[in-house]
Amino acid sequence: MRATRTFHAIEVHAEGEQGTCYLGSVFPIPGLTMRDKLRFINEQDDSLRRYLTTEPRGRPQASANVVYPSTVPGADAGFVILQADRAHAMSGSNTICVVTALLETGSVAMTEPYTDVVLETAAGLVRARATCNDGRCERVTIEGVPSFVESLDLQLEVEGHGTISVDVAYGGCYYVLVRAEALGVRLDRSSARDVVEAATAVSVAARRDINVQHPEFPEIDFISYVMVIGDDDPANAQLRGATVLSGRVDRSPCGTGNSARLACMHARGEAGVGSRFTATSLIDSEFIVEITGTTTVGGRPAVLPRISGRGWVVGTRMVSVDPSDPYQNGFTLSDVWGTELT
Repeated sequence: MRATRTFHAIEVHAEGEQGTCYLGSVFPIPGLTMRDKLRFINEQDDSLRRYLTTEPRGRPQASANVVYPSTVPGADAGFVILQADRAHAMSGSNTICVVTALLETGSVAMTEPYTDVVLETAAGLVRARATCNDGRCERVTIEGVPSFVESLDLQLEVEGHGTISVDVAYGGCYYVLVRAEALGVRLDRSSARDVVEAATAVSVAARRDINVQHPEFPEIDFISYVMVIGDDDPANAQLRGATVLSGRVDRSPCGTGNSARLACMHARGEAGVGSRFTATSLIDSEFIVEITGTTTVGGRPAVLPRISGRGWVVGTRMVSVDPSDPYQNGFTLSDVWGTELT
């Protein structure tokens, strides 16, 4: 093997969603803060993102979490989330993966029964508490970033579906939330491809017609994902949804998506401070999601979400590139990556 670059990572999944964690990163992304790095990748040079997340080194069902020392006093580390479409500011499942990797590798000292970890993200500081036992990180509970509604019941013209009603909300990333019945899909394992195709049509329409801008973070000015929701049982504190990204469904219940959803529910009077739900994914994995308080962001009402889930280390990973490799910057094909990326 002749390699010009070789990098090692820890493979983790959070309730089914895979997150590859590059710890103690040597990747030279310019910028002092995680927000600076997010801006550089999305606006100036995304070659590292393509190298790590697309084929032949990447795969659709995983994110690459590039972990750095934080420049913020009191933070244990910082990280940037790289996916096949772009870099994103925040992710609940990837935060669980990063905390699990940091603790179980000893990169951050573990204490039992709880270890508090503070991470710098492009969406702000994220505080997490890990439940630890016998050298294992058994559960990670995240104090999410303030989450707020952009629009409720917005009418959106979607190819193949006509005019449908959607919500737009922020939970660490911007989401379009749409009811499954509006798209004529079911939220079960066998319908995952149908969910992806319908949500992709919504995403194309949303990115065409909906403009967003975080009131405090100018770098966050794009819609990241579509979350299809439905089959709920609020009386029994049960929520169900599927976030669609990079031509596929998030395997986890989605932390930032449920943070955005809680903001919508609060705005409609469907949930208040202290409301607690079990959110499930298409593979029936679970996050516990709740509203712990309220605040304002740029003068807008916002909720303080809390997300709790489990992560597991499943292996290690080494990626490298031979200088003669014609696909050093990666590629995607619509058969597994979907049409938006190809």
